[in-house]
Amino acid sequence: MLQNSRLTRASFVSALVMGLAAGAGLGALPARAQAPGTITGGFDVGPGGFQGNFNPLAATAGFTWLTMYFEPLIIYDAKLENITPDLATSTSVSADKLTYTFKLADTKWHDGVPFTSEDVRFTIATARNGTTGTVFAARLNAISSVETPDPRTVILKLSTPNAGLLATLTQLMILPEHALKSIPSDQLAKHEWWSKSPIGTGPYKFVRYVTDQYVELAANPDYRGGKPLTERVINRYFANTAAAVAALRSGEIAFSYVESDDVPAFANNPAFRVIEGDSYVVNYLGFNQEAPMWKDLRVRQAVMHAINREAIVKALYKGAAKIANCGYVASNLVPKGLDPYAYDPAKAKALLAEAGWDKINGAKPIPLLTYYTAPLAANVLAAIQSMLGQVGINVVPRAVDVPTYNGTIYAKAPDWTQFPIVYAGLGNGPDPVNLNIGLNEKQIPPNGANFLHIRMPPLTAAFDAAMQETDDAKFAARYQDVCKAMNANLPWGTMWVASRYGIASTKLKDFVWTPAPAGGPYDAQPQKWTIAP
Repeated sequence: MLQNSRLTRASFVSALVMGLAAGAGLGALPARAQAPGTITGGFDVGPGGFQGNFNPLAATAGFTWLTMYFEPLIIYDAKLENITPDLATSTSVSADKLTYTFKLADTKWHDGVPFTSEDVRFTIATARNGTTGTVFAARLNAISSVETPDPRTVILKLSTPNAGLLATLTQLMILPEHALKSIPSDQLAKHEWWSKSPIGTGPYKFVRYVTDQYVELAANPDYRGGKPLTERVINRYFANTAAAVAALRSGEIAFSYVESDDVPAFANNPAFRVIEGDSYVVNYLGFNQEAPMWKDLRVRQAVMHAINREAIVKALYKGAAKIANCGYVASNLVPKGLDPYAYDPAKAKALLAEAGWDKINGAKPIPLLTYYTAPLAANVLAAIQSMLGQVGINVVPRAVDVPTYNGTIYAKAPDWTQFPIVYAGLGNGPDPVNLNIGLNEKQIPPNGANFLHIRMPPLTAAFDAAMQETDDAKFAARYQDVCKAMNANLPWGTMWVASRYGIASTKLKDFVWTPAPAGGPYDAQPQKWTIAP
């Protein structure tokens, strides 16, 4: 039972592809943006923001900002260790893990309409409907029914145990049925409601969005946790990290995510606080299994042996990253005996020769698609390109913005020649279950995020067993099996998990930011934030 307290499980996830989005230049802010009672920052993921990221059903990042006005039933605490109540005041799970009962908070939507169990039912139905552009359809498919016996109770019945359900529900923002039910499902994904008049139940109300420049929120005086102490919060967008850093230095903003090589400029400055933490995101080279060149395991092994990951971590990340030999790095999820794929270019060449690489592809250029556009990522990709080139694999990095990347990999009829290999990231914590959506054969789009069309029976079997495990004592062992299958079959060439950094002005009081995968969500308590004059 979760009764205004916690639901625990050690070493965990959240989900999905984490990207750095490029933005347009900033126009004039309203005069009150710099006035007392206003906190201005780059609160979303990436260099000060992920513009256009307003629909939480389709979001794969940016939850730090979205939870300012939307809320899920349950949420991780700021340490990413425990699941705590949000719109649900309590949660109980049956012994067979097939029935989940939620008692709901007595609260209202920002327009004054009461929040009820029917809103939860509507949200889950909408999130399971693939025509809405949702990323949750496959993740919620174990739910067989949603019962609403009264306005303050929701009962979810599952057809099969799903170890990832609670982690998924932390990301599912509850939506207002009365405001959205008239919008046709196939028009919902990109409807103007999300960026013009969204309403939630959170501590702040949506005021306006100035395209590619900023979003403005106002305190919700009727918030059940008390009216927020700060009247206005503004999220600014920047073209790049350098622009965000300049705004931090000048005092235009009070917080932003930054790259690791920006940290030294702030580390010894008493006007700023450096926030460091594990990103929980494994960066990887993803091998598109529709591309014939990667069919032979020896070729994928050669890629791993050709890349000196230790040198890249030391020279480019300055040690602020951990080598990853599967999709997880939490010690209880990583078994002993994994192949470390040590740097060995001679072995890489031998494996390519055995596989007949000259006939498979040879020196033909191979596009390497990524959404990472920061200078550090460019340097990392240049190093990878050089190392692979030395063994005869000719990759050509192509960095694009997030919308272009997503449009390419999730096209209705994707062309694998546009992304035979990608450099990307996917969350490996705080709960490992959501890695399933990117690697399980059953999660190939439109069902999930397995856009690389990975079909590896040992890996799918390991995920299925882990997802259906009802014994918490066996949880870690199941995901160790997943780790072994990833390491042996190499659906991805896992690289590292980098540290992530935020810089906050010391004028901010009671401010919480956690380097969470996909930007959270987590309980940041924004209603308590204040800023000194």
